[in-house]
Amino acid sequence: MSIDAATPTNPLQHYFDNNPGRLLVKWRHYLDIYHRHFERFRGRSPTVVEVGVYHGGSLEMWKSYFGDGARIVGVDVNPRLRDLGVPGIEIIVGDQGDRAFLARLAAQVGPIDILIDDGGHTMPQQIATVETLYGAVAPEGVILVEDTHTSYWREYGGGLRANFSFMQFAKHLVDELNAYHSRDPQSFAPGPFTQGTRSIHFYDSIVVIEKGPHPRPEEIRSGAPSFPMETPM
Repeated sequence: MSIDAATPTNPLQHYFDNNPGRLLVKWRHYLDIYHRHFERFRGRSPTVVEVGVYHGGSLEMWKSYFGDGARIVGVDVNPRLRDLGVPGIEIIVGDQGDRAFLARLAAQVGPIDILIDDGGHTMPQQIATVETLYGAVAPEGVILVEDTHTSYWREYGGGLRANFSFMQFAKHLVDELNAYHSRDPQSFAPGPFTQGTRSIHFYDSIVVIEKGPHPRPEEIRSGAPSFPMETPM
């Protein structure tokens, strides 16, 4: 079953509510977040990699949403899920916490337009996935990490403001996004993440990183001053 692009509601919500296929479990508010950040890829034959296959329902949803030209790749540690592969949907077995595996995945899959982390949800797994695969995501691609509420669960390696939680890691990425404004270039200078990331979005249980060219900001002015100018900041 495919969802027509003219559907007057969020096509993902429509698909979920009329799911014709495998088991699909999501928090309801995720569907609007997906559509907000993924809609521009519909009909453009994107490569979509989702870490965490579960019963395969979301892979079918992505195939319907993005269209027949999309390449959907599911990654999971469970070898029995290989049987869920069908034309247009690939299954690759491996551990997202293994950075060597992730490097091989990047080489095998090629540029990734959309990377979705719905895997094991532990702090080392989420951080390894973003750090290792950031460079494999296309220059205008999107990284979406979901179920980040585990950053507040000790059994997943988190805890409120825990130093090694994914959310603390993501907060450091906010600093990197703003590194052009640093006045301490010796210890805080723009790097590849600064130069290649357009925005970071925080939602309840989701962090979205949108890549894109990010040159040094240019302050511009127009119009005449209304009073003598003070020394610029």
